[in-house]
Amino acid sequence: MLIFTGSFQIRIMEIPDHITKLEDVGNIVSLYSGAGGLDIGFHLAGFNTIWANDIDKNATRTYENIFPTHKITTGDLLDQNLPYIPNIDLVIGGPPCQGFSIAGKMDPHDPRSKHVWNFMAIVSRISPRGFVMENVKSLAENSRWQTLRDDLIKESHKMGYTPKIIILNASHFGVPQARERMFLIGLKKVKFCNPVAVTVQSPIFLRDSLKKLPKYGEAGNNSICIAKITPAKRPILRKSPYAGMLFNGQGRPLDLNRPAPTLPASMGGNRTPIIDQKELDLGNKKKNSWIVKYHKYLMKGGIPHNEVPNSLRRITVEEAAAIQTFPLGMKFYGAQTAQYRQIGNAVPPMLAYHVALAVRKSLYGNK
Repeated sequence: MLIFTGSFQIRIMEIPDHITKLEDVGNIVSLYSGAGGLDIGFHLAGFNTIWANDIDKNATRTYENIFPTHKITTGDLLDQNLPYIPNIDLVIGGPPCQGFSIAGKMDPHDPRSKHVWNFMAIVSRISPRGFVMENVKSLAENSRWQTLRDDLIKESHKMGYTPKIIILNASHFGVPQARERMFLIGLKKVKFCNPVAVTVQSPIFLRDSLKKLPKYGEAGNNSICIAKITPAKRPILRKSPYAGMLFNGQGRPLDLNRPAPTLPASMGGNRTPIIDQKELDLGNKKKNSWIVKYHKYLMKGGIPHNEVPNSLRRITVEEAAAIQTFPLGMKFYGAQTAQYRQIGNAVPPMLAYHVALAVRKSLYGNK
């Protein structure tokens, strides 16, 4: 399907039934754009990307395929010749988060942590009506980053914005994934109204999301991760069979009857999440889950197995994309690990859409 908005268009193969593409209200510059997760959400909310940039050539190829008329450059943001762009309403983007993530070393001297200031420098240069910076939850709440948070707020005020930091759980906004992310949002002359959660009481389960795809191994769901699954020799047990470490590597099993945990950018090998195909085929019959039975066996003192049933497998690229709410059928470029990385690094488009709706309402009311 092609959605036209003036001279801009986006290739979206499927839009959720409850989403309506809104009339255009403004233009944006997109930084650290990746595969376009933020941009898809903001596009559906009526914002057109005038210029975008990312350092990953595979991600920019993916972006160009879904936004064929948008201008995106590839390379370090500091090396780009930013064109003169009048009448920009927003600067959006998700600077690299590895320096802030609890999954990493949380090193204040990590050079990737400085990208938030590169983002703010572009905001200062363009002086839009507002900006939206996305990052990991720990940047918003970990005491290690208190000084940085304070400095970002001070800089926002200095540039004439009213800033606000919020933490959102993607599962509250139509995403089958309990992914928590920080948003630093600054607007001129108006205060930001928080997005309205839509699926707090009725979250979308992983099972429902995967059932929209073709069957595993068929065209449209055949980007298969071949990393072998073996039982951990010394499993780390938790109360839930979907926590701890029952298998090799850090790819944990997923509970099909709830939103998935955060998908990591390190997918593609043995960190790729695991599901039980038999359980997926059987529907809601959780009592038949091998993972649940094996966990109970281990909790009672059982000796770890040497093998797992053939029904256990890792999620495909297409399934990872569906869990992130990328459009079904969207093509990702590069080697398989690069495709997983683009998906894991992205802002879920449906989460981005609801953030964009809130920004739109804050700036333009009910327009």
